[in-house]
Amino acid sequence: MKLTPITSCVGITTTTAVRRQKKTQGLGGKERLCWPAARSRLQVRDFLFETSSSRFLVHLFNHPQIQQMPFLTTHINTQVAAFQLMDDNFSFSELFSHTASRQLSQMFFAVLLFHGSEYLLAIIFHGKSNVTLKSLLISQQYILAMILSILEYLLELYFFPELKEHWWISNFGLLMVVVGEVIRKLAIITAGRAFTHLIQRYHEEHHKLVTHGVYSIVRHPGYTGFLIWSVATQVMLCNPVSTVAFTVVVWNFFHRRIPYEEYFLRQFFGEYEEFAKRVPSGIPFVK
Repeated sequence: MKLTPITSCVGITTTTAVRRQKKTQGLGGKERLCWPAARSRLQVRDFLFETSSSRFLVHLFNHPQIQQMPFLTTHINTQVAAFQLMDDNFSFSELFSHTASRQLSQMFFAVLLFHGSEYLLAIIFHGKSNVTLKSLLISQQYILAMILSILEYLLELYFFPELKEHWWISNFGLLMVVVGEVIRKLAIITAGRAFTHLIQRYHEEHHKLVTHGVYSIVRHPGYTGFLIWSVATQVMLCNPVSTVAFTVVVWNFFHRRIPYEEYFLRQFFGEYEEFAKRVPSGIPFVK
């Protein structure tokens, strides 16, 4: 059906439909965009900026008939220049590209699963009345580290988007996230009530030395799993700086924690000395 234009129309070749506009279909695959003479400045501005491509806006704005509208040059010129600059350098659509959406979604679900399952298993083995939000294992330092890692991801996505396209690295990181998660949860399930998030300085009745299952391979499988998981999240995001930082920080944390924890374990269990000689700690370079 052919619509009679109210005012003169401008012929423009477009690849996407422009919403909320009166259109007449021209020849040669062109759409003819028509504006009523009574349109307000706000409506015209909305028309210009509801399109998804800033290059299309620039093309439209530079048309001779558009240039005859003085108010457009005063109200839109700055905005168009800004959109063109953004399109030349970085578009917010990159943030929602397939790569970014996939990697950030994997990160979100990995963090959600890890901390949610930690809290749930603590309730299962120790009872809800004995569990606090600290069992989520979310500290201020941890939050800061995660924020910095996401900031690195976004900055590298801006300046070096090709860095995030190394799929074999990202997929390897995802695989190791799963491996670390499985090792950590096997450690918790195997130890049961003997597994606690805080170092126990006093021996209690339910404490026992667990030496079977994953504990027959490494003495601290829970720490091993967390080290693998935390570093792997950054490998999955292709974050080189955070990968190194997480490795150093987490390793240093366990390097100091394990000797302190094992001081009490040796006091609780006489056989722990022999166990420690036979089974490695599970953290590289920590005896």
